[in-house]
Amino acid sequence: MKLLEINHCNKKFGENEVLKDISLSVEEGQVVSIIGPSGSGKSTLLRCATLLETMDGGDLIYLGEYAAKADTEGKSVYSDKAALHKIKQHFGLVFQNFNLFPHYTVWKNITEAPLLIGKRPKEEVFAEAKQLLQKMGLSGKEDAYPYQLSGGQQQRVSIARALAMRPKILFFDEPTSALDPELTGEILRVIKELASEHMTMVIVTHEMSFARDVSNHIIFMDGGVIVEEGEPLELINHPKQERTKAFLSRFQQ
Repeated sequence: MKLLEINHCNKKFGENEVLKDISLSVEEGQVVSIIGPSGSGKSTLLRCATLLETMDGGDLIYLGEYAAKADTEGKSVYSDKAALHKIKQHFGLVFQNFNLFPHYTVWKNITEAPLLIGKRPKEEVFAEAKQLLQKMGLSGKEDAYPYQLSGGQQQRVSIARALAMRPKILFFDEPTSALDPELTGEILRVIKELASEHMTMVIVTHEMSFARDVSNHIIFMDGGVIVEEGEPLELINHPKQERTKAFLSRFQQ
């Protein structure tokens, strides 16, 4: 089942065309990694997919529902507020700089959205939050504030917070780029565990060996276009395009 479809996505900032005719789809249970040099459009693509940026052209579809549909000129026309609110419940997003509420405890960071936005019963939300804290190795940290936690712990809280909304698909925007190598390993382990549980994920990452080991599909972007995509081992070990080869040659496998 297709959870996400993006068709012919275009995005400009002023005169700068950041995304040029990008199309991709994500199936249920799939882990898709997006790699590429800085400035290639990876994070902008993720921001368009998660409705943080509006596309100039193309379709954005979640579970068959249009968040944005191209008109006859190809320009993106977004659905109404109610439809977008419903669509936003389908996905979660984990940022590179954690984006936790600094004045909320760990517990409140995790439980606030399912209670207020998800309108779910308190007992159910609290029971799930407890399980998520355990799963993330954060039991006993319920009353801590973000500033009292390490970067790795903060990122695990933000993953728990995203999972608390029971998303169908989870997006990660360079989830380890703000962390030192030791803490990076912690977060990559958590994501690998989610992959083993068949969580559908789209991950923008610069960790090549991780992308190779955890993904079912890799997309290489450069200059706002998808240059090459395919099965991880094939793409990383035997890239076909010169731009992909040049990019990957900088990483020692």
